[in-house]
Amino acid sequence: MQSVEQQQNAFDTYVAKLREEALQKGYSEQLIDSAFATITFKPKVISADKNQPEVKETLETYLPKRVPDWKVNRARELYKKHQTVLEKVAEEYGVQARFIVALWGLESNFGRIQGGYPVISSLVTLAFDGRREALYKSQLWAALDILKEGHIDLANFKGSWAGAMGQTQFMPTSFNAYAVDYNGDGRKDIWTTEEDAFASIANYLKSVGWNDELTWGRQVKLPSDFDHSTILQRGTRSHSQWLDHWADSERSLAQWQDLGLRRMDGSDLPKRDITAALVMPDDTKGRMYLAYDNYKALMNWNRSYYFATSVGYLSDRIGYPAIK
Repeated sequence: MQSVEQQQNAFDTYVAKLREEALQKGYSEQLIDSAFATITFKPKVISADKNQPEVKETLETYLPKRVPDWKVNRARELYKKHQTVLEKVAEEYGVQARFIVALWGLESNFGRIQGGYPVISSLVTLAFDGRREALYKSQLWAALDILKEGHIDLANFKGSWAGAMGQTQFMPTSFNAYAVDYNGDGRKDIWTTEEDAFASIANYLKSVGWNDELTWGRQVKLPSDFDHSTILQRGTRSHSQWLDHWADSERSLAQWQDLGLRRMDGSDLPKRDITAALVMPDDTKGRMYLAYDNYKALMNWNRSYYFATSVGYLSDRIGYPAIK
């Protein structure tokens, strides 16, 4: 095991090599000098990465913690406060405003919890750690692009320990792909400008296939003799493999009706010509959801059944009863 001094020396050597690589990529010396002058080794970042909690949750315990009543009430208050701009963004991007607010609330508690780690130091520390070096180096170059384009100054360039940033908690590459300067001030400011954050969330969802004529899904009851082989298969290694399993489960609502699925109150499923996959966040004894195509977009954002379902659940509680 390396001593603290040995580890610091190895880190300094690594940073020097990264600096040369940045120069070769064409970043200006001025940008590199300013950004790299702030880099410090962050052992807490590596510790956080290696020790992410593996609490044995079920959706029954997760949802009340992630979507408590106070968060629902706050979401509805903030929807009303920002209603004009939210509904304008919703119309322009084709993404219902309640989903924008739900993601805003779940990612950063409506902008209040954005993380206090310096993004550059976090990304360099994670790249140095080596387990996912290519991933975090690509995030570092994207972060330098953000600084180069002047979207935020170095002193305020903060995020989570993993480098997720702003009210949307975008990683730098996602920022460069989806962030929007909605108020036209020349900066894509997902840190302090709500309308930029709202439009960035909407742009992400639109870009991954969101359909505002659909909702996200619904909880359903299964008959006692149900064939569990039609449930979306678990244990996927990649998003593309997950999509293959989705296709295997996908059926029309009429077909699910014929297989005995019903709404939670026992009534028939909606008579609409749309398809859905049957999602099982826990096991066959837990909640079951018929998930529509928009659920795929939420899983593209974060490939977690708990996360996607919590976004849908919060969006429903924002939207119903309707906010006047």
